[in-house]
Amino acid sequence: MRELLLIGCLGLLAACPPRPVGPPGSGTKIDVKKDPTADDALAKAIAVAKTSSRKEGIEALLLVRKAYPETTAGQDALYQVGVLAFEEGDYALARKSLGELLFENPLHPMANDARLKSGLAAVEQKAYRDAYQTLSTLVDRLEGEDKKLAEAALLRAAAGSQQYGEALKAALKGVDNAGTPEDVKKALTNLEDVVETKTTFLAIAEAWNDLPKTHPGWPLITFKMARVYYHLRDWTRLDEALRSLITTAPDSSYTPEARALLERLSKRTQVRPRAIGAVLPMTGRYKAFGETTMRGLQLALKGSDIELIVKDTQGDPTLTSKLVEQLAFDDGVIAIVGPLLAEDAKRGALVAEELQVPLITMSRAEGLTEIGPHIFRTMVTNAQQAEALADYAMTTLGYKTFAILHPNTPFGVELSNEFWDAIEKRGGQIRGIESYDHDQKTFTEEAKRLAGRYYLEDRADYFEKLRDIREAVSDEFRRRKAIEKMKAGLEPVIDFEAMLIPDSWQQVSLVAPALAVEDIITNACDKKDLERIQRTTGKDKLKTVTLLGPSTWSSPKGTSGDPQLMERGGKYVLCSVYVEAFYETSDRPSTKAFVSAFREAYKDASITLLDAVGYDSAAMLRHIIEKNAPTTRAGFREALQHVKDFQAATGSLTIDDSREARRQLYLLNITTKGVKEVTPKRPEG
Repeated sequence: MRELLLIGCLGLLAACPPRPVGPPGSGTKIDVKKDPTADDALAKAIAVAKTSSRKEGIEALLLVRKAYPETTAGQDALYQVGVLAFEEGDYALARKSLGELLFENPLHPMANDARLKSGLAAVEQKAYRDAYQTLSTLVDRLEGEDKKLAEAALLRAAAGSQQYGEALKAALKGVDNAGTPEDVKKALTNLEDVVETKTTFLAIAEAWNDLPKTHPGWPLITFKMARVYYHLRDWTRLDEALRSLITTAPDSSYTPEARALLERLSKRTQVRPRAIGAVLPMTGRYKAFGETTMRGLQLALKGSDIELIVKDTQGDPTLTSKLVEQLAFDDGVIAIVGPLLAEDAKRGALVAEELQVPLITMSRAEGLTEIGPHIFRTMVTNAQQAEALADYAMTTLGYKTFAILHPNTPFGVELSNEFWDAIEKRGGQIRGIESYDHDQKTFTEEAKRLAGRYYLEDRADYFEKLRDIREAVSDEFRRRKAIEKMKAGLEPVIDFEAMLIPDSWQQVSLVAPALAVEDIITNACDKKDLERIQRTTGKDKLKTVTLLGPSTWSSPKGTSGDPQLMERGGKYVLCSVYVEAFYETSDRPSTKAFVSAFREAYKDASITLLDAVGYDSAAMLRHIIEKNAPTTRAGFREALQHVKDFQAATGSLTIDDSREARRQLYLLNITTKGVKEVTPKRPEG
């Protein structure tokens, strides 16, 4: 039956060819008229659409449109195509057909429905600007379900085209137009979604200023503004917004949250002068770091009535900012110690600065104290290590020329750059710099480059000797052997007195012997050793080099009782000097006192840098609380800023103008009798 109807319709169309009026879909405005034949063809096409698939119905209707473009039936067919295409999900055809209809006849009886479906189709295609233009002028002319559909689509269009203010206006208008309590509830839910996800602070602020307090959406908008002020740390406006909401809309669903936030706000300045917080990873993959630091903190506070409130970051940076906020608002601490990890420290420092809570971090992350005047650091930085090495090498040892051999790691590159700056600042020179891969195990090429034996074509003495061999030896085989012997006997070109190797002690134990192969003598600090090397080499004058290293050279004791760096590196690491932030066997009185207290509390447990820095941080805070007795965080920050020569586990500690803890680092010399602490010379005056 469907086939007969379609065939009949097609036959009728074929019998009545249209007059030429321009190509279909050309968008040309035409004057249409009623045509009984066209009406009959349209009726048959509609019957096909009702009894067949939408696709077949669309084909039949398009044939009517093609055959009778100047008739009312042709335009009605175009409308029916748009409706069927929209229902089929063919939004491109729907927009094309309905748009063509509206261009030809904007006063068509179904024009508003055509505009609605065209706008809805544009939203589905994410053509948000077109949808907004279509729907924004239509929505006020619709009623009932069509109006609700248009309002919802208009919101999507405004948000999708990033017209955030318009999206909010549309949502508020939806609340205004809601009739029944159920409609109001839905409109407010929609408004909340827009406020949370589809608009901006500026748009909300503008709406809030214009919105009457009697508007059903005013409590929602006001509470949103309060939350924005909270995140902006605009305490004055936050207080005003919360109090206005509580007073004006006491029965609002947002009022209980507003009261809770206002109460929390009141705690911002309520400080417990003898309570300090700690933000540490007490569980998770970094648990050992947190537990080690806690030992130092607890040891420093032992015997005092200072309360230590510990929050576990679990090694999760996203949790850290919340914990800092809890310590400030809920626990009322006067200061906070931590965090340890780089990302944790950055997030924690940002929140602490916003809340104006003194925070003493133990992270080496760059730029932390630059966040603001409430951020301090007690951990030794890479820059401080580089400064200590440069100062000792130039002031105490009297060196002026240096080389650097570093791994291509963030630590290696950073410390190399800091050392280079420190040397040049003191008038020294970097004569050579080489790098290697972080997991490299052989260092022949790097050693040759530093010794001037890699690029021989740059050496005049090489060309001179090569010319002599070529003139003196005619036999090719003997000439080649003579050249090889000559190359091996070339003197190294050592134009530096010390070399920095910013790597782990394991890698240093491999690098040092490779340097010796290229006659870079690093173990001649002892007079007897120097005489022995002179006899072995037959050279009266030897150019020697002192190896310098950061705290990563510190190694555990081996089977001999000496550090494993000495066991693995052997004689090639003798005479080297490295820096350490904490040295357990130091003769410094404050260090000895800490070690004694630690041994009494923790027996034979290994003392780490985190133990010492944790102790120093808590001891310094205890000193301020017991001596200065500040009652406000501002007073505590001021006292902390002026800490000078505080005797701590890591030595005499001073907070500088950048709020970094400065101390005289331990300089350790590797000798035949083990590692010995050396005292740097201080410049006169």
